[in-house]
Amino acid sequence: MSHTDAQLAAWASTRLGHDFADIRLIRRALTHSSAASGADSYQRLEFLGDRVLGCAVAAWLYTGHDEAEGRLTARLHALVEGPANAEVARALGVPELMIMETSARAKGLHQSDNVLGDVAEALVAALFLDAGYTVAEAFVRREWARLLEAGPRLLIDPKSRLQEWALKRRRGMPLYAVIDRQGPDHAPRFTIEVTLRGEASARGEGTSKQEAEKAAAVAMLEKVPK
Repeated sequence: MSHTDAQLAAWASTRLGHDFADIRLIRRALTHSSAASGADSYQRLEFLGDRVLGCAVAAWLYTGHDEAEGRLTARLHALVEGPANAEVARALGVPELMIMETSARAKGLHQSDNVLGDVAEALVAALFLDAGYTVAEAFVRREWARLLEAGPRLLIDPKSRLQEWALKRRRGMPLYAVIDRQGPDHAPRFTIEVTLRGEASARGEGTSKQEAEKAAAVAMLEKVPK
């Protein structure tokens, strides 16, 4: 999937709240490694964004929550780990904008918690590099605050969320099955299919069975009625 600079600029202005001087930062933040190589993907930005995000959330929690260090650490981890970051990315419409090879999208990587979580961090880095820490921090406080406002449910593992959804509607337990495994032992790639009574199956991919199961659960949650 390809987007013009004007389209990316309009999205960034509307959804991220910033007019980028260097729109290449946004393009890179949204580009999966399947569609680019090395520095042209989000991976280097994700490295920086992870640190900026952690600093912003830690400072926010320190000033806003008069709690012991252990409790602050638990809150920090819940807010900056993959599933939480992925929820932010979904709220921003990132899955539809992801730039990746058609085969990668067909495998559901645009819905992977790991991929979306990394992209959310890359967007934080893009804001930091283009406009500085103050703008990046304001973005973090605005978007990550929605997780707290929505309650702890959004921070629950997607497999648990799918199970909760299914049991409430008497659909039974979701069933996960490995349907493909590729790559060498040191770098495997699993494809998992999840089935649920009354719903079409969904698939996810990951470098471990657990990651692939989570990706499949996310794909199923996107399909089922809310």
